[in-house]
Amino acid sequence: MVLSDIARLYATHRRLIWELAKRDLRDRFAGQFFGMIWAVGHPLVLMALYVLVFVYVFRGRSGGDAAMPRDLTISILSGLIPWLTFQEVLANSATVIKNNASLVKQIVFPIEVLPVKTVLASTVSQFVATGFLIVYAVAHGGLESSLVLWPILFGFQLLAMAGTCYLLSAIGVFFRDLKDFIQIFCAANLFLQPILYTPDQLPHAFGALLYANPFSYMVWCYQDVLFFGRFAHPWAWIVYPAGSVGLFYLGFRLFVKIKIGFGDVL
Repeated sequence: MVLSDIARLYATHRRLIWELAKRDLRDRFAGQFFGMIWAVGHPLVLMALYVLVFVYVFRGRSGGDAAMPRDLTISILSGLIPWLTFQEVLANSATVIKNNASLVKQIVFPIEVLPVKTVLASTVSQFVATGFLIVYAVAHGGLESSLVLWPILFGFQLLAMAGTCYLLSAIGVFFRDLKDFIQIFCAANLFLQPILYTPDQLPHAFGALLYANPFSYMVWCYQDVLFFGRFAHPWAWIVYPAGSVGLFYLGFRLFVKIKIGFGDVL
């Protein structure tokens, strides 16, 4: 399926995708006392916890030199916010098809929209959290003009998350243990990215893992836009866009290729 076919698929079913994403959010918090508040409250609590521990308890570098020119809180949150959204997509990816088995078994239903609606439903918290970060940045030194690049980064993040969701949801149909491996990976991967520290603050061997981690390049791009205000990691601006496009292409092609077997397994 070529790019024009993919674009036509999303354009044709855009209303369906939007309605499914809204239903996904409602169902996720149905019956809970605070309901939809958790969609925003959960990531905000995690953000506050990590900032408290790594900025105030461990007394990390607070900024003021070339390596850390601004408030350390901005550095942490600029990388943590997109990762928390990506983490949510990862956690839900393996069960997307299984949780929608009744739809998958309908011959006329376009199952390619299911990973996309999962991605869209996960982005609500990122928009709200980014709004809080912008307010905080304004109160602690102002915004960088590089903020205009944020929509571009978010667009590539959507591609990467959709590609990941296509890939993992397809594999998860046949390998039910995948969700448990993803859970372990997500817990460990927070500490394998340059979110809570920079490569130069780590032993050389461990710091090399940050460069080997593809998620680090997403974090570096967001930090350049929201924290450094310049292209402090120019190589990341090559790896991150190229990796996002490549991941989407790989994930979508695999999904389309093996989707014919979903009904036999479910």
